[in-house]
Amino acid sequence: MKKINLLLLFIVLSATAQEKEKQLIGATLDGWHAAAADADFSSFFGMMSEDAVFIGTDATENWNQKEFKAYCKPHFDKGSAWSFIAMQRTVFISSEGDIAWFDELLDTQMKLCRGSGVLKKVNGEWKIAHYVLSIAVPNEHVAALIDLKKDTDNSLLAGLLQQ
Repeated sequence: MKKINLLLLFIVLSATAQEKEKQLIGATLDGWHAAAADADFSSFFGMMSEDAVFIGTDATENWNQKEFKAYCKPHFDKGSAWSFIAMQRTVFISSEGDIAWFDELLDTQMKLCRGSGVLKKVNGEWKIAHYVLSIAVPNEHVAALIDLKKDTDNSLLAGLLQQ
């Protein structure tokens, strides 16, 4: 009976610890979004790992941290960058407890978007290592979107085929 009680206690404590980590991850992501809305450049990039990657909504936006900083700087210097508010978020944590992945539905100036990515623990803190931003397109509007972007996509595809 004591072994069962200890096992149950361990399960409860593990679940509680994982929920605490998920709350910390949520706070990191919410803080990251708030730093962008406040145009707080140093806080925004301080929540990212040094080897972070940001993939934006445009097919050409696949940036390491240095490239992403160069893109962001003029926006942040204006005093306002962008405002993303997480409406839903799902977080998963590796069994080792040092890697997490997530997806979130965002209310943005582009209307609904999807954010997804990976965080890693660096010196005991969760840091965003990989972030992907996607515009959520209702299925019934995909054909119109394809038509709207076909010339740009064809040009990009032709360049990729030449590489």
